[in-house]
This record gives sequence, C-alpha cells and structure tokens, in this order.
Amino acid sequence: MSIFTSRVVPTIMLLFSSVLADCQERVPATPLITHNPYFSIWSRTDHLNGSDTTHWTGSPQPIEGLAYIDGKPYRFMGEHPDQIPAMDQTGSSITATHTRYEFHEAGLELDLVFFTPAIISDLDVLSRPVTYLTWSSHATDAGTHHVSILLDVNPVIAVNDRSEKVVSSRNETALLRVLSVGSRDQDVLNRSGDNIRIDWGYFHLAVPKNEPSTMAITRHAMDTFAGSGNLTSNDSIEMPVPAEQSPDLAVRLEFGAVTQETVSRHLLVSYTQGYAIQYFHRDLRPYWQRNNMPVQEMLDTAETQYAALDARGNTFDRELESDLTQVGGEHYAAIAILAYRQTLAAHEMVADLDGSLMLFPKENFSNGCISTVDVLYPSAPFFLLLQPKLLEAQLLPVLEYAALPRWRFPFAPHDLGQYPLANGQVYGGGENSETDQMPVEESGNMLILVDALAHAEDSAQLAERYWPQLTTWAQYLKQKGLDPENQLSTDDFAGHLAHNTNLSIKAIDALAAYADLAHLLHHDEIGKEYRETAVSMARQWMSMAAEGDHYKLAFNSPGTWSQKYNLVWDRILGYDLFPDRVRETEVDYYLTKLNRYGLPLDNRADYTKLDWSVWTATLSSKPDQFKAIIDPIYQWMRETPDRVPLTDWYDTKTGKQVGFQARSVVGGVFIKALADKQVANKYRAEAAASNKQGR
Repeated sequence: MSIFTSRVVPTIMLLFSSVLADCQERVPATPLITHNPYFSIWSRTDHLNGSDTTHWTGSPQPIEGLAYIDGKPYRFMGEHPDQIPAMDQTGSSITATHTRYEFHEAGLELDLVFFTPAIISDLDVLSRPVTYLTWSSHATDAGTHHVSILLDVNPVIAVNDRSEKVVSSRNETALLRVLSVGSRDQDVLNRSGDNIRIDWGYFHLAVPKNEPSTMAITRHAMDTFAGSGNLTSNDSIEMPVPAEQSPDLAVRLEFGAVTQETVSRHLLVSYTQGYAIQYFHRDLRPYWQRNNMPVQEMLDTAETQYAALDARGNTFDRELESDLTQVGGEHYAAIAILAYRQTLAAHEMVADLDGSLMLFPKENFSNGCISTVDVLYPSAPFFLLLQPKLLEAQLLPVLEYAALPRWRFPFAPHDLGQYPLANGQVYGGGENSETDQMPVEESGNMLILVDALAHAEDSAQLAERYWPQLTTWAQYLKQKGLDPENQLSTDDFAGHLAHNTNLSIKAIDALAAYADLAHLLHHDEIGKEYRETAVSMARQWMSMAAEGDHYKLAFNSPGTWSQKYNLVWDRILGYDLFPDRVRETEVDYYLTKLNRYGLPLDNRADYTKLDWSVWTATLSSKPDQFKAIIDPIYQWMRETPDRVPLTDWYDTKTGKQVGFQARSVVGGVFIKALADKQVANKYRAEAAASNKQGR
C-alpha cells in the first residue's frame, strides 16, 4: 500500500517514511479516538468500513459514516448499512498523534484524519478530552462533484450497558453547535472493574458554526441521508430511553461543488465527566478542569486552537518518527509509534484538591487495578523520555499511600485499588495479608523509578520527601533481595518462582538506586554502605546464576534460561554493577532461542512479553543483534490473527494473543530511545521548557 498523501498538508505527508506506511498495511487494531480508559475507540479491521468501531474492551461503540457523491451514497466508516457500497480505501497511516485514511470513489478522493493532540510536552492540551475529525476532498478527474458526508454516533458510547437509559440534548457555545448524550442517572464513580465503560458524564459531537452543516438527534439519519443526501434537522424528543433504542447523534457536512481544489470540513468529539478518579474517598476532577473551566469554554478553546495544534502535532510526529528510526531502525519506530497513543490512553490525568497533578493508570484487560506498581515500572521509559513530570504524577499517589499508617508492611504496595477507585490495595491479600504480595518486585520497582526520575528531573526532591519509605524498602531488599523467596514477580501469570535470578537483578539494581539517591541527598555514609552491598550482591549473582553460555532462570534450576530484562537499568542509570560480558553472554544466547514472532520470556513456555522483549533487545550494544530481536516482533505486529489494541502477551510461534490488550505497559518499548542520551536529553529539555511556561 502506498503512503497516504493528503493534499491538505502535502509537504508534511510526503515526509512520512514509506516503511511506516508499509507497516500500516496491517496492524492489530487502529487507534481512532484515544484519551483515557473510558474514551478509547478503535477500528479492528484493515479498512475503516470493514467493521464497526469498538471500545478497547471490544464492546461495540459504533460511529458510522456515509458520503453522498453525485446523488449516490457510499460508506466510508463502519460496516452498516451493509447494503450501501463501501468506498474504496486506498491508503492509511498511523503517526503519534494522527490516524489517516484515504478513499477514492466516483472521480473523487476523500481523506479522513483523526487527530488526538496527544502532545505530551503540553499538559493542558494533553488532558483535554477532544479528538478532531477532518475530511478533505478533491476531484481526481476534470469534473465537478457534489459532495456531502454524514457522521452518525450511536448513544451506547455514553453508557456501560446498552440497556441503560440515556438523554440527549442540543446547545450552542460561542463557536460551536453541540449535540450531547449521557446516562439519565449520572451515578458518578459508581463502580470499579475492568470490562466496564463509563456511564456518567456526556459525549459531545461539536461542529463549528462556520461549517455548512445540519445536525439532528434522530433514529433515521442513515436512511434519510442515503436516500437524498440530506438530514432532517428535527430532533427526536422521546427520552429517557435505553441507549439501544435511543436516537443517534448525527451531523451532515456540506462540501458543495468539489473540483480539483481541496475542500475541507472538520468537527470535534469529546467526552467530559465532572469527576474522574476517587482517591482515598476524595472525588477528583480531570486535570483540564482543575480551575473549574466550563465544558463550553473547553470546547471553544479546542476549536480556536485547532489549526495550530494540528501543525504542532504534525511537527511532533515527524520528529519522533525520525528520532525513533535513528536509535532503533524503521521496524522499531513502527512498533513504538503504534504504542504511543495506547500508552497514554490507559491513564487518566486529574488534579488533587490543591490542584497538583496526578496520573492514574488502569491495568486494562487484567483485574482493572489502578496505579499498579508493576504497570508503572514497564511503562516508565515512555514518560522518562518524553515527560518525566507525568512519571512523578504516577509515583506520588503510591508514595502517599505507602506513608499512611494503614500500610503496615516493610515493602511497597502493589496497587491503590480498582479503577477508578483508588482507595487502597485490592490485589492479593490487600492491606491485610502477605499471601500474594510482590514484596521484592514492587519495592525494587519503586526504588529504581524514583532514582530514574531524579536523573530525568535533575532533582531528588521526591526521594527526600518520602525518604523513610524508600529506606524501609531498601532495608527489606538488602535482607531478601539477593536470593528471593517463593514470591510473585510482575510476570505473575507464570506463577510463584523461588530463587528468581531476574528478580534478584531488580533488587540489586534497586539497592544501587537507593545508594545513588542517598548520595544525591548527601547521606554519603548510607550511600557508600548500600553501594558496596549492591556491588557485592552483583558478584555473588554472577557466580550463583552462571551456567556455561548463559545464566539460569532460577539459582537452583540447572538447564533453564530467561530474559534478564531488568539488567537494562544497570547501564541506563550508570550503576555499572554487572560487567559487559553478562549482557553479551545473555544476548548471544537469546539469539539461539528466537521463534518466528520473537524471543520467549523463558524456557517454560513459548509466550513472550512485548515490553520485556524490547528491554532485552536494548541490552545489546550491537545494532544487528537489536534488529534480530526486534524484526520478529515487527513481523508479529503485521501477522497476528488477533485484531485487538496492541497486546503485550502473545505466543512467539503462533502469533496469537495469550492475554492482555490496550495496556500502558507498551510504553516500555520506548526504552531503546531512552537509552540514547542525546535523544533523551532533547525531549526532556522540551518538556521542561513547556512545563516552565505553564503549558
């Protein structure tokens, strides 16, 4: 498939790499509208008109689109009405902030762009729950064509279950005409869990007043438009009714007579909620609303900034793709770019009661935990590279929780609850039992991340604030970390494992992290003590784990092997506890274990983890070895039979999904870019400058 080349921004589009475009011939699922765990809509087929759109969970959330060209209807989005012919989709591409489709029909080109301004250096824009849809059309022949398009949104987008009753409304802002739909009951923050969707707040379909359009709340938009190209503006007033019976929100955009000169139209879609997260029984507002900005003002601000944001997004897309390609090659760049919006969309940005920023990840497609520490850990490279302030906003709630008297264990917690209710740990034994906790795992994660953040921000203020907690965890790891007992690790799907060598590496690096933080805070004697402990443990590890041409899965298990992905921090953070030969020996061995779609996690099964595989590839200092591990992952991305938002757990022989999807942990693939100091310093400087300006 050739690269998509819109005439709206031809110079920019021609700069997209052909390799990235080739990747977009086949991705597992395509991000369309991606903001948070509740407002996350995807296409699961190669063609936008090959299936209805869905929430990341797979629950239908149909948004359908028709074009009326010279008296005939064509379908460009969704699989219904199936009696209307589908437009010929001739191109598509995905960049960090844009998804683009190109259609050709009846002497006309129609381009559709979904733009989510996920510009991570600008927190105000990033937190704003608005995606722009832009259509551009021009004739591909010498004729003049009369064109209009219809977008139809099913009200199930605003509820968890189709049977829930909804109400719809119409209003205007200074710049926009707006149709809205939401549940009748508005039971805010009423439930927690994984496979659920929001049923409080309102979905908005907003059209600029200066765009020639007709809007209606009606059940008959598709039939009326398909028959005449028009839309009756009378609203259906029966409400409240179950969402499955409720009239849709529809808008008709008029293009008029289209020649070879491009005509463009756009609209905004948004989902707003008065409260987004409950944090220890405090209901917190979305970050964009921290100063009580009204929804109408937010939408008008988004409309005013549309052109400028789109230009910024295109610039960011180009630069990020170029940098990712430079550090890891074209296949690596394609994987990371597909992971970009998914990483962000698994989080919610909120403001605490004092206005301070907090960021809460949801453990999608698992048990729905909120702020899971071993989810923060794998996703951290994304934030350390692009916006360290957002990693701080994730660590802060966990550290606050651990400092409370109710957390009485000498190790770090696993989670803060079940999304969106962050009221205390629910995993394993919760706050009342050590039965299924992850003591070494989570304590090591927190110490490493706090130190990595100190490096990224050039400040150890967070460590200073929570030094007692960090000290307690370091003491625990000093006692338990070298040869862990029968504990769970982040790879808990594999079960308990005693004497886990990779978990031991995490503990050793975490002690070096604590020593580093101690030096930064001028606790030099403590720093010296813990540095010596880490160095000694690393020497013992090499002897205990060695098995000829590789290192074992568990100290007491000869004939085994595993990915030692935790080694990656030893070099990135400059601990230098393990000599290069450890990494080199492991990578050489891994290359003998590759399957068609990648490197298994260890000798126990053929499945792997996407995030850990890229961490493992980053251990190599040889580009050809990195490529050897990355290329099968790229091939899997193009060939997996499972059409879901990027999974991080799949079979390396069949390519099939084992579990997990749409999770933030895919942000871990950015670790290769993080390991490049020049690239990391560039993005950190941009984020710091933007934060200083209050953006």
